[in-house]
Amino acid sequence: MSSLVCKNLIKKYGDKAVVNDINISLETKKVVGLLGPNGAGKTTTFFIIVGLIRCNSGQINIDGNSNIIEHPMHLRAKMGISYLPQEASIFRNLTAKDNILAILETRNDLNKKQKKERFDELVDKLRIKNILNTIGSSLSGGERRRVEIARALTTDPKFLLLDEPFAGIDPISVIDIQAIIKSLADSGIGVLITDHNVRETLGVCNEAYIISSGRVIAKGSASDIVKDKTVREVYLGKDFKL
Repeated sequence: MSSLVCKNLIKKYGDKAVVNDINISLETKKVVGLLGPNGAGKTTTFFIIVGLIRCNSGQINIDGNSNIIEHPMHLRAKMGISYLPQEASIFRNLTAKDNILAILETRNDLNKKQKKERFDELVDKLRIKNILNTIGSSLSGGERRRVEIARALTTDPKFLLLDEPFAGIDPISVIDIQAIIKSLADSGIGVLITDHNVRETLGVCNEAYIISSGRVIAKGSASDIVKDKTVREVYLGKDFKL
């Protein structure tokens, strides 16, 4: 089992700490949510872990090894951290098949046969055989998400960081993406999700962190989070139900 541990993350803009001593951990085979009100610091925290934003201080360790807080995204990717942005990341003028193959071709550690085997595995795992010849610009929101996840998995990551995976897709596709996320965790990948869709995220998480005013105010299972009085006051509202 591998772990991704973030310790004492701090990010300041001027004198204001938008991320204030945050600690988060993610293990393989687990799905963890990063949630909170708008402006709470969750997106900044997520981007620090991804490598899009540099923090003032803190540590990020994989399996207890050296601090990677200064590593750029491509080095983090080599260490097993894959990132899927909210914005469409596929090539709009390529078919779904060619979108995946374009990334697989960068795997110099695999021979032609191994690349073909990996491609077939991803097609089966993401259930995208019927859309392989569809041009990227013609894919629905849910179909596009599945192709994007397949692309993110071509590098065989230990950890997959998903930014708003449920945004812009219909309810049926949400259920489909939830099932895929669970299957990824079952296959040994650690998944970190940040999303504004609270129910959808809590519905797939083993554990969630709630961030408010730059600090973690609650951590636990979905049921623990929903029962938390402070979380209800600052984020969910008193009438929220799963």
